[in-house]
Amino acid sequence: MGGKNKQRTKGNLRPSNSGRAAELLAKEQGTVPGFIGFGTSQSDLVYVPAIQGAEEIDCLVDSDFRMVLRKLSKKDVTTKLKAMQEFGTMCTQRDTEVVKGVLPYWPRIFCKISLDHDRRVREATQQAFEKLILKVKKHLAPYLKTVMGYWLMAQCDTYTPAACSAKDAFEAAFPPSKQPEAIAFCKDEIISVLQDHLLKETPDTLSDPQTVPEEEREAKFFRVVTCSLLALKKLLCLLPDNELDSLEEKFKSLLSQNKFWKYGKHSVPQIRSAYFELVSALCQRIPQLMKEEASKVSPSVLLSIDDSDPTVCPALWEAVLYTLTTIEDCWRHVNAKKSVFPKLSAVIREGGRGLATVIYPYLLPFISRLPQSITDPKLDFFKNFLTSLVAGLSTERIKTSFSECSAVISAFFECFRFIMQQNLGDEEIERMLVNDQLAPFIDRVLTDPGLQHGQPFNHLAETLSSWEAKAAVAGEDGTAHNLENVLLNFWERLSEICVKKVSEPETDIQSILGVANLLQVLQKPKSSLKSNKKKSSKVRFADETAESDRANEKCMSTGQNGEGSEVAGSLLNHGSSDLVSPLRKKPLEDLVCKLAQMSISFINEQKSEQHLRFLSNLLDSFSSSQVFNVLLGDVQENTVQDKPLEITKLIQRYPAVQFLYSKLVGWLNEGQRRHAGFLVDILYSALRCCDHDVERKGVLDHLAEAHSSSDKQDLVTAWLKGDTLGEKLVTLADCLCSKDLEPTASSQSYFSEQWSLLSLVLSQHVKNDYLIGEVYVERIIVKIHETLSKTKNFSEAENNDSSVSFICDVASHHFSSASGHLLTPSSEDLLLTLFQLCAQSKAQTCLPDFLICKLKNTWLSGVNLLVHRTESTHKQSTFLHFSALWLKNQIQSSSLDNTSLELLLSAVDDLLNAFLESEDTSFIGVYIERVMPSHSEWENMRQALPTQWLHRPLLEGRLSLNYECFKTDFKKQDTKTLPSHLCTSALLSKMISVATKKKIVLENNVLEKIIAELLYSLQWCEELENPPSFITAFCEMLQKMNITYGNLCVLSKTSGLLQLLFNRQEENGALWSLIIAKLILSRSISSDEVKPHYQRKESFFPLTEGNLHTIQSLCPFLSNEEKKEFSAQCIPALLCWTKEDLCSTNGGFGHLAIFNSCLQTKSIDDGELLHGILKIIMSWKKEHEDIFLFSCNLSEASPEVLGVNIEIMRFLSLFLKYCSSPLAESEWDFIMCSMLAWLETTNENQAFFSVPLIQLFACVSCDLACDLSAFFDSATPETIGSLPVNLLSEWQDFFSQGIHSMLLPILVTVTGENKDLSETSLQNAVLKPMCETLTYISKDQLLSHKLLSRLSVGQKTNLPENLQTLLNTLAPLLLFRARPVQIAAYYMLYKLMPELPQYDQDNLKSYGDEEEEPALSPPAVLMSLLSTQEDILESILGCVPVGQIVTVKPLSEDFCYVLGYLLTWKLILTFFKAATSQLRALYSMHLRKTKSLNKLLYHLFRLMPENPAFGETPIEVPNKEPKTFFTEELQLSIRETATLPYHIPHLACSVYHMTLKDLPAMVRLWWNSSEKRVFNIVDRFTSKYVSSVLSFQEISSVQTSTQLFNGMTVKARATTREVMATYTIEDIVIELIIQLPSNYPLGSITVESGKRVGVAVQQWRNWMLQLSTYLTHQNGSIMEGLALWKNNVDKRFEGVEDCMICFSVIHGFNYSLPKKACRTCKKKFHSACLYKWFTSSNKSTCPLCRETFF
Repeated sequence: MGGKNKQRTKGNLRPSNSGRAAELLAKEQGTVPGFIGFGTSQSDLVYVPAIQGAEEIDCLVDSDFRMVLRKLSKKDVTTKLKAMQEFGTMCTQRDTEVVKGVLPYWPRIFCKISLDHDRRVREATQQAFEKLILKVKKHLAPYLKTVMGYWLMAQCDTYTPAACSAKDAFEAAFPPSKQPEAIAFCKDEIISVLQDHLLKETPDTLSDPQTVPEEEREAKFFRVVTCSLLALKKLLCLLPDNELDSLEEKFKSLLSQNKFWKYGKHSVPQIRSAYFELVSALCQRIPQLMKEEASKVSPSVLLSIDDSDPTVCPALWEAVLYTLTTIEDCWRHVNAKKSVFPKLSAVIREGGRGLATVIYPYLLPFISRLPQSITDPKLDFFKNFLTSLVAGLSTERIKTSFSECSAVISAFFECFRFIMQQNLGDEEIERMLVNDQLAPFIDRVLTDPGLQHGQPFNHLAETLSSWEAKAAVAGEDGTAHNLENVLLNFWERLSEICVKKVSEPETDIQSILGVANLLQVLQKPKSSLKSNKKKSSKVRFADETAESDRANEKCMSTGQNGEGSEVAGSLLNHGSSDLVSPLRKKPLEDLVCKLAQMSISFINEQKSEQHLRFLSNLLDSFSSSQVFNVLLGDVQENTVQDKPLEITKLIQRYPAVQFLYSKLVGWLNEGQRRHAGFLVDILYSALRCCDHDVERKGVLDHLAEAHSSSDKQDLVTAWLKGDTLGEKLVTLADCLCSKDLEPTASSQSYFSEQWSLLSLVLSQHVKNDYLIGEVYVERIIVKIHETLSKTKNFSEAENNDSSVSFICDVASHHFSSASGHLLTPSSEDLLLTLFQLCAQSKAQTCLPDFLICKLKNTWLSGVNLLVHRTESTHKQSTFLHFSALWLKNQIQSSSLDNTSLELLLSAVDDLLNAFLESEDTSFIGVYIERVMPSHSEWENMRQALPTQWLHRPLLEGRLSLNYECFKTDFKKQDTKTLPSHLCTSALLSKMISVATKKKIVLENNVLEKIIAELLYSLQWCEELENPPSFITAFCEMLQKMNITYGNLCVLSKTSGLLQLLFNRQEENGALWSLIIAKLILSRSISSDEVKPHYQRKESFFPLTEGNLHTIQSLCPFLSNEEKKEFSAQCIPALLCWTKEDLCSTNGGFGHLAIFNSCLQTKSIDDGELLHGILKIIMSWKKEHEDIFLFSCNLSEASPEVLGVNIEIMRFLSLFLKYCSSPLAESEWDFIMCSMLAWLETTNENQAFFSVPLIQLFACVSCDLACDLSAFFDSATPETIGSLPVNLLSEWQDFFSQGIHSMLLPILVTVTGENKDLSETSLQNAVLKPMCETLTYISKDQLLSHKLLSRLSVGQKTNLPENLQTLLNTLAPLLLFRARPVQIAAYYMLYKLMPELPQYDQDNLKSYGDEEEEPALSPPAVLMSLLSTQEDILESILGCVPVGQIVTVKPLSEDFCYVLGYLLTWKLILTFFKAATSQLRALYSMHLRKTKSLNKLLYHLFRLMPENPAFGETPIEVPNKEPKTFFTEELQLSIRETATLPYHIPHLACSVYHMTLKDLPAMVRLWWNSSEKRVFNIVDRFTSKYVSSVLSFQEISSVQTSTQLFNGMTVKARATTREVMATYTIEDIVIELIIQLPSNYPLGSITVESGKRVGVAVQQWRNWMLQLSTYLTHQNGSIMEGLALWKNNVDKRFEGVEDCMICFSVIHGFNYSLPKKACRTCKKKFHSACLYKWFTSSNKSTCPLCRETFF
């Protein structure tokens, strides 16, 4: 029987297949039917659409996604988990369109797998869902209702990571402001899903009983129920109020089900907790519905009040309070005294059963909501309630848990105060509360010290403060009187308790100390509460607020006088600002006096140490004269005998001092007590009673003298100075400093004491001498010094725990105590090491920040000691000498980075500022001279600087060289360490800036030399093109330190500095010669100050390199006369040179270079002179032709010959620019032939472009070609007339062709080799002149290119191979990382764009009108490039909201990407504009499908400025429109960089202008479909800046149009923005008025009726509608729309009938006529209209006669 592929039935050729069955059904019935299938739950039958075959389904989904989706349906947990993770990864990596294909199948998978038993799978599902959301975004909307219910459940998952992941996904999809809206949108589907889970599902319906174990089924069911309950709560909380009413019926049906209410008694705690949370939410959000269900709510909640599960309890008590608040008659449905209160009493008697912190805060709100009918009789109820509360304190858990004990005590006092407040005036209840509750409670707390951790005394004090505040406010209701009685009763009970505790002879010490603590808290309640209470909200009764405030104001205003001033004073001494209430002051003082008297009796009679300690604590808070009088009693001892007069007066004045001498001194002398610290506390308490510090000092001095001996110090001096103690201390220092010693926490204090001992012996506090011998002091300091030196070998963590901190303390004491004494050599070595550790980077020292701060303070104290000596410190101090040498070595070692240098400068700044405090003014000067390098050292550091700085001056023509001197490069160096010259100049400039604070004069021109070297460093950094980041950071650091050109020149005399600079530049030239030019440019010095140094022109000749560079750098600042003098010196020298002399500095090269520099500043306008020099150069060619590098190998050419060729080319370029007289034919031939020959040399030597002089040669040769191209391109008819005959044709046919045939391949080669070189890269210097030259290439030269064929396989194109190769070669250059290349590519492609549409026009017939929406792509290579650029722009600008302006940094990588993107769009729009109307329709449809234009418009409104004013400071001209980026043309200049910051904004405005002009309909469509915020931004901006420009241009184009219409005239009115068209045929006259809106072209163009003669009303309306439609939906001008409309009307009059679908003769999109005729009714239709009719109606019948259309 078997066999997989065996035929079962005759004729059945294929096995059965459900997909094929669905396909057959569809074919038979014509539509796809639906069938009933299983949904996410096995018990529910849901409608599942049948889709035409599994094969077709698979075709819609990417194959990789298809495989993953199949894996997700497997049962294995690991398979599902990996598949879900893979799904999330694919969502991130794949294109949006691919991921969107999965969306139809995702909801069903999500709904099932989000309830999976395995928590890892659920978490991975939510994470994958978030990635899917981030990819598809708003395309999820159609499927939202299906998944939202399960999504809410996932957010309430019992597995927290899964719930968090679901919430993250939800927030990724909807911002917080949109979440309620999303929930409201899906509310019905959500509640349906949740109700089904709560009421219908069982463990067996959620999981398959045959495959899933029972335990797993139940666990899943319980979790689903819990999540459903919590999801319902979340739904209620998120839904807006106005949406709740629509769900009331749904909730009513849910609450009517008994199954729902049973969840309150469910065995699973999580379900009960979720149930009570939902009940709270229902009471809060739908209270009316809960009132209707009161009979079910009340028992369900109130009868569960004894539920002690920690999961359930918080939610339960919240539900209890909401029930009591919402349902006023809830007690009608339960028996409070039999069912609720016994349960509550049992819970609180047992201390909350471990949940006191949860339950007890709810007790006060609970009893406050109890109606009087429930609590009667009140006395018994409140007594039992409070008794139960206190009983809870006896449980073991309460005793051992601080938080639970605090909760119980806090609840007791809150409820106690509430009950008292509610029943004030009922004496029976008042007595019960104080006598039976509060007093026993206090007694219990005093007996059990463990309860004092719950801060009961603070609560008691707060309660008393509340009563006293109310009692202080007189009222007519008797409240004050009642409270006074309560307080009086309280103080009587408290006094009895305290007296009883203290009067017991063998009382427990903790018990009586508790009494002292209680009294202390009662004395200053507010300050105690502030210091001890947690930062939590406290219960405050409504009527307390105003009363307590008024009472406080009253107390503060009246003050406290009389006998109690001591108490108030002691309070103030303790830092408290509280004033004790009069109702508390008297009873409290009486109680304190009574207890003090009892204590002193026990002390005197029984020597009770417990009572003595109690007295100590008591006096600490109550040290008043009244108490000390009580303590003295009837003492009649003669305490003033043998006392000084001052002490006698104090004894007679202060009872406290009398008590001190009569009692306390005797107790101190007894000596047998082990712990006498409390006696010292009594001493302080007694001294506190003295009014002045002088009195206290007198008492203490007298006590100290009475117990000291003058011989003690002399007895131990010899021993202290001896060897035994000295050696032991040295050994101790060795042990402490040993790296093996790592103090632990337990021994930390022990070692701290030992370090303190070392600190003591190294200090000179005793008679300005050391306690031990100086030899041992030296040895200890050496040990400490060695330890500090080893810190570099340890890590930061090890140093953190090391002894360095202690060493700092010891050294600080050592330095600070040595005032007036010389430091020993070892001390100065230690000081040097401390300084070095602070001046080095953290990477070297490995010291934490706090230790560095300590070290700094330590060495500064040592330096302060040095500078305050009277002797010449700088001659004797080894620290100053060696620190200067160390600094000099550090800065010249070339091993410092910016961080290290900044630290070093900071340390030197601190050091020199300390020197400023010295009286010796030469101090700093001597120190600077020690650090200052010698002349040879400076020279070596200058030569070590990399020489890339020469590139810019050479390329810009500011300097000329005829030898190779490029030796070092940053690539060969460490890219983090600064050159030593920079470090040295920065340090010394910092030092002289500090020195000038005291106007210290430096000798030997040190100041000028330092400034000159720093100027050299600054100029070196200035000249670097694209400097490394560490050089930029160095310059920024100097800026922060105010080290600039201007600030430096102010420091010294200008004349001396200039003389030094001139001497240096005449000797060396190069960078020195550029410094003075920079100083003049930066206005640090004036050109007049420089003139005296170059008065004698003859002194510069014969030329040396220094003289040459000096003249070149000064040329921009010389007057015309001075330049002519220099030129006059050079011209004779250009004649009669030998070949060798022509190439030397003092020969033709040098003199021609000077002449070029003068000519470059436009100062020579003598045509004869310029022609003469040209003839001289032509004579050089005749005499020494071999020095002209025509078509030769430059690697063999000498630098001297290269140099002279470069100068000749520069002269020729300048000659073309500034010579106004005509040239002879021979001169033109020489210039153009030489130019072409030099270009050939450049072409042949591309491999050597890395050699600087060869690269300069290439740049200058391209410059010459560019200048020639510019000359002929801008030639006017007058200029052409003065040219030799046939010169222009020779230029165009030969020379121009030769230039571009060489440069275009070079550009392709250079850009192909260097993909990512930036514009500022030195290797790309040749690109600027080369690219600028290529911008002059003509269209014909481009089309006749000789580039290698570059075609892409599968690229759809109608272009010829030659043109396609050109596009494929040039288009990618728009992405090149150099602006010149991008601009050159743009200009070349721009010339090709108008030629391209004609090739699509020739093939237009292949795009028939059979399709619904035919589309044609612009050139594929441009669209492919645009797609790449869109991805890049999305990463740059995608996160920026539309309307927020982004500033793109010029020449950055982002700048190039944005520039290329905008240039690409300019090309596409140029291409679009050149196309015919029919082609434009096809191209625009392609742009609409790709949504590229939408992305462009969003980006433009991130790039266009808020105010697109042209120029930085636009001048307001009356009655004239201001210039903006929309009114002014954008000039994309390659060489001009001054306007670079405005390039992108101006270009963005230009693209927007073109887009509005050429694609108005598409922009209008995008604008109307955008969100409101973007809509308003676009409307505002366009109306303000663009509409007026476009309207003016449109009206002007109508006025100046040469287009003639047969039978129609068109006129325009600029002032009213109107176009009037009059159509006339025979006797019919039609007049239409087209009105442009104020926000044209965004707003709709209105078409109004003018004259109408001979046209029916209906036909008239149709034509007006057609014209309005054409103008609104046509991507063209008004004239084009009118032409289309006229053709339509013409055809109508010619007898062509309208298409009865679009009611137009000419189709509005493809401009076709109705051709497809119905065989029945004979009506004709447009093919595209019919196609749309059939597909949208799902019928193939004629729109008119309804017969089948064949």
